[in-house]
Amino acid sequence: MDPLIRQVRAEAFVIPTDGPEVDGTFAWDSTTLVLAQVEAGDATGLGYTYEAAAAARVIAETLAPAVVGKPAFDIPAAWDAMRGAVRNIGSRGVAACAVSAVDNALWDLKAKLLGVSLASLLGRRRESAPVYGSGGFCNYDKAQLQGQLGRWAHDDGCRWVKMKIGRDAEADVARATQAREAIGEAAGLFVDANGAWTPKAALCFAERAQRHRIAWFEEPVSSDDLEGLALVRARAPAGMDIAAGEYGYEPFYFRRMLAAGAVDVLQADATRCLGITGFLRAADLADAWNLPLSSHCAPAIHLAPACAAPRLAHMEWFHDHVRIESMLFDGAPRLKAGLATPDSARPGHGLALKRADAERFAVAA
Repeated sequence: MDPLIRQVRAEAFVIPTDGPEVDGTFAWDSTTLVLAQVEAGDATGLGYTYEAAAAARVIAETLAPAVVGKPAFDIPAAWDAMRGAVRNIGSRGVAACAVSAVDNALWDLKAKLLGVSLASLLGRRRESAPVYGSGGFCNYDKAQLQGQLGRWAHDDGCRWVKMKIGRDAEADVARATQAREAIGEAAGLFVDANGAWTPKAALCFAERAQRHRIAWFEEPVSSDDLEGLALVRARAPAGMDIAAGEYGYEPFYFRRMLAAGAVDVLQADATRCLGITGFLRAADLADAWNLPLSSHCAPAIHLAPACAAPRLAHMEWFHDHVRIESMLFDGAPRLKAGLATPDSARPGHGLALKRADAERFAVAA
């Protein structure tokens, strides 16, 4: 039996952060989660994106009419229909995030209708996914920075941790020293400039911070500057991988990035890149270029596809999103020895909205 999709609903929630958060190019004190729910048969699929509340309106007004009435199992048909529906409103940005939320819900729905976990439906390559702790915001003082990164490395068993840089290169070198002191010599140290610098400024930092054995330099320059990324990749110290891709909204973006030789590790975000469907396409492209893949943020959504993706390096265990997903969803993943493992006993991706806890964050779309 292949039931037809009968309803698509969308809601938006604005959740304050537990303190100001600042990276190389942006500062924020709240995060918006847009939730999509898709009904068919006796099941409801749940998916979401981290995007402005406007994405909920796109889901309700543009995407719902495109998928209602379609067979719930035919996710490629629904995906194509949604991409066609947003053509004239701009297929990237808010629209791509809206498509992502619905696509994520469709995969959850299909697994629930079949009575299996999403990890089993997608087909596991691995039982668990390694994660790296991610936070270390530019506004953290020494105690906050060392406390957060040290907990991930020593208490949670993360093999890698990541901190934000990009506001002040001189201060960032000192902060890298503090980070290395906190995590010890065994853990890998990652940095993320969020596109704050020019190629030469990024290379200057890379050379000065080389003594701390930084293993990953994310978005040293704008992810749209493929030539700049390629330059930094070519001249960065040995052992320092260049990563980008979190702002990829469709497969063509990832193909261009890989063809330009811009990265050592490709990032993809299923809450932006047209959902789990788009994430798996990005994974296949990375595989074709013989490069590792890393998921960006939203660990609860990424866990199942991360266990299915070829050449997965790790998942991002982003402080803000880990906190939100634990607050709003029953079944959010937990860490054990630096690994996240899907719960095979729960159908779909295993998440259920904590309605009573979420309502206080609800906003009009």
